[in-house]
Amino acid sequence: MQTRNTENPMDIKPIDIKRLSLEESAGFNRETIDYIQRAAAHGLYEIRGLGAKRHLPSFDDLVFLAGSLSRYPLEGYREKCSTTTLLGTRFAKKPIELAMPITIAGMSFGALSANVKEALGRAATELGTTTTTGDGGMTSEERNASKTLVYQCLPSRYGFNPDDLRRADAIEVVIGQGAKPGGGGMLLGQKVNPRVAQMRTLPAGIDQRSACRHPDWTGPDDLAIKIKELRELTDWEKPIYVKIGATRVFNDVKLAVHAGADVVVVDGMQGGTAATQTCFIEHVGIPTLAAVRQAVEALEEMNMKGQVQLIVSGGIRSGADVAKALAMGADAVAIGQGILIALGCNSETYIQNGEHVSALGDYDALGTAAGHCHHCHTGKCPVGVTTQDSVLEQRLQPDVGARRVKNYLKTLNMELTTIARACGKQNVHHLEREDLVALTLEAAAMARVPLAGTDWIPGHRGGM
Repeated sequence: MQTRNTENPMDIKPIDIKRLSLEESAGFNRETIDYIQRAAAHGLYEIRGLGAKRHLPSFDDLVFLAGSLSRYPLEGYREKCSTTTLLGTRFAKKPIELAMPITIAGMSFGALSANVKEALGRAATELGTTTTTGDGGMTSEERNASKTLVYQCLPSRYGFNPDDLRRADAIEVVIGQGAKPGGGGMLLGQKVNPRVAQMRTLPAGIDQRSACRHPDWTGPDDLAIKIKELRELTDWEKPIYVKIGATRVFNDVKLAVHAGADVVVVDGMQGGTAATQTCFIEHVGIPTLAAVRQAVEALEEMNMKGQVQLIVSGGIRSGADVAKALAMGADAVAIGQGILIALGCNSETYIQNGEHVSALGDYDALGTAAGHCHHCHTGKCPVGVTTQDSVLEQRLQPDVGARRVKNYLKTLNMELTTIARACGKQNVHHLEREDLVALTLEAAAMARVPLAGTDWIPGHRGGM
């Protein structure tokens, strides 16, 4: 086959047949073709764990303006930078005081092993922060290990116990989750062992699918009644959180505040899950970057900024992410996927008797590899984190897990204070939006901070 060169009609050259034969369609690439062929073969949607894999605008698209002449930085080794954080100051008799604005997000016993829940409690206690129960109720391991424990009230009511509620230090009413807003929880039968089944009053080995909304109320006025019931049940001592998956954030935050929340938790679509439909993970919700800005604007419009605290979650990975969330107006962050990675998720080895043991064969058996695994839903976690298997769960011992999580969160807190000092702040909560600029048009528009090197905020001040 030949074609003419348009610059010289007499010059004939051959077409690169090999290049054309390997050219991929943008709309129907290999991944899309595989998806269609799997759907055609099985008639089932894909279920997996963890969070979105597509590229999304994120905190990576923001940078800080550190001090120099116009701002005076603080000396890191001589000048203190406070990280103390108060949550639940609006109505609760006993607000929570944290040593750092970094908390451990709700992850259930069922999704995680009992050893892991104990490890999280130990780490949170040593660091002066909180961990959260998740669906399915409170385990004795987690309560005994946790100085400060947040008890979740979810639509499923699986494992919900008023006595355990009173033993908690705060209550989180879960309306939605960032990985699957508008969808219910999911725990496949291979992870419903006898103990999990007993706690959730379910038959062992049967898939558990939670409701997508609470069974005893249908709107914000009913939520206000529910929050008052919870306050009366706990003698108005415990802070009440309301957690929403990031979708219609501005109005949802307003309604949560109107219903009486002490703390609002906003979970962006980068948030993870133990198991849900891939179509939820990748196509429902909005990025955390956009969600935090809308949440802050809602609080400011209601004149509730500072009275109602805001916790942001969904894709928080580093101390820089924490600093950016606080600068945009959050009071604290909650971390889930990062905690799992710190525990050893997607590691090539696990620790047994002080020795590193290869898990590569187990990844091969799942048809994946370390660094690519999202098979939390199978219960066959090669490193013993997201499993109920009596053998696999021993691959993550509580002391090992607690040490790793403690080191991770300690590092994040040090990075946070390093950035705060560089911006001239003696308190991490003094970070502000004025300290940030954006590197992309999308991030500038979503976060409503100027594009770097300009004073332009797309779609806002001076925008088109």
